[in-house]
Amino acid sequence: MVPQAWYLLLSALLFGLGIAGFVARRNTLVMFMSVELMLNAANVVFLAAARDHVPARGSACALFVIAVAAAEVAVGLALVLALFRLRKSVQADEVRELRA
Repeated sequence: MVPQAWYLLLSALLFGLGIAGFVARRNTLVMFMSVELMLNAANVVFLAAARDHVPARGSACALFVIAVAAAEVAVGLALVLALFRLRKSVQADEVRELRA
């Protein structure tokens, strides 16, 4: 049986990688992938906590986070497509606003 501390360490590493990717890169697609990595780290924490307590609550929270992540991907991809159509680039530094 794997100790709960290992799950929390894995989650902290994933969250740290997500923060580093978000801060270090200026490509909007990489920024969205980094946010997804941070949301998955939160899922690992929810499921690790649920393993020792009430499994249904942790699974419900993880399912909610997955639904939020799916909505974030849909909105984010629409913004990236609009950005690319207007500016022909997906670099966050090159764009100040989405107006033409």
